[in-house]
Order: sequence, then structure tokens, then C-alpha cells
Amino acid sequence: MASQRDERPWGDYDVVDQGDGYLVKRITVRAGQRISYQRHNSRAEHWFVVSGHGVATIDGREHPIAPGSTLDVPVRSAHRIASEPGADLVFIEVQTGDYLGEDDIVRLDDDYGRDLS
Repeated sequence: MASQRDERPWGDYDVVDQGDGYLVKRITVRAGQRISYQRHNSRAEHWFVVSGHGVATIDGREHPIAPGSTLDVPVRSAHRIASEPGADLVFIEVQTGDYLGEDDIVRLDDDYGRDLS
């Protein structure tokens, strides 16, 4: 499988593997940036932090994260991940569910002016 790369205002991601019911991404959140506060109706996510430090928020609860940290994001849970200033944060995201399309993102808050829906 050829890697699929996408640039976002907060960083980028590469799809490194996918199959029936799962998708694996390597995500880089640039230093001092964060993804939108969002939820998904059709997928759960598991995060494994590879490098960097930051804070993950799941349903309003903050979790400090560092290399080796793991977090589970249940279906329909509001979540975001933020990188501390000074260094990028890299994590592996394993998505599981019946539908894994990018249009399953429901943004609740966004630092970059993207539509909330």
C-alpha cells in the first residue's frame, strides 16, 4: 500500500496501513498547535505517543501525554490533542469501526476557522 499524506493547519498525517474495519495513521502535531475538538459517529481511536509532549482532552478531561502514553477515544467521545511549544508531537492513531472516512469528523471547536458541524 502506498502511503497517503495529508497536510492540515496544525500539522500532517500519513496513512500507514488500512484494512477491513481499521486504519492506521502517523500524525504530527506541530509545536504549539492542536487539532480541532471533535467527535466521530462511526469510529473509535487508540493513540500511542511516539515523541513530544502535550495534552489530550477526552470528553472535557485533560490527560498529560509523553512518549509511551496511550489513550482510547470511544465512539462519539469529544477529543483533541495539543502539542507543547518547542517540539512537534508525533503519535500513532489506530481507528476502528464500520466507517473510517474523513467526513465523519464533527468539529466542536477549531482554532483555524474551519466549519463547525
